[in-house]
Amino acid sequence: MTIIFYEDKNFQGRSYETSSDCPELTSHLSRCHSCRVESGNFMVYDRPNFMGNQYFMRRGEYSDYQSMMGMRECIRSCRMIPMHRGNFRMRIYERENFGGQMHEMMDDCDSIQERYRMSDCQSCNVMDGHWLMYEQPHFRGRQMYMRPGEYRSFKDMGMGMGGMGGTSGMRFMSMRRIMDNMSM
Repeated sequence: MTIIFYEDKNFQGRSYETSSDCPELTSHLSRCHSCRVESGNFMVYDRPNFMGNQYFMRRGEYSDYQSMMGMRECIRSCRMIPMHRGNFRMRIYERENFGGQMHEMMDDCDSIQERYRMSDCQSCNVMDGHWLMYEQPHFRGRQMYMRPGEYRSFKDMGMGMGGMGGTSGMRFMSMRRIMDNMSM
């Protein structure tokens, strides 16, 4: 798994290559305006230490990812997503701290409202696999990468959703498994 970051658009300027997590890209490059994913899957973030808005990147070339993906800021950190080959399993909860309605998922869900009659998802427990959660139905809107673990409150995760870096109104309405042959 390899990703190469470039200071300028169209793969120009100085570059930095990594095959692992990088909490602060500015220690390697002064800015980042294009990247190339040679292999594997990565989440990139517009703030250091895996904070802020997140974007999923799979194998491919992103010559001007800001206009391609609607990013307003440069990539500031990245996380390598390990490939998972087994089953996928996640429990989603309507409220924080695993409260309210609960549903167990083992496959993609394009709308929790349509499938489960849930109007909100504010916490989850990822038991198996790696998942992408989306703020809107049908895998649209801002994304959040979820690896195995307990997530008691999405408000505390530094997503920068809502206004001015806040997290008010944060909710996820669709979920997708991260797999080798994923189409976006």
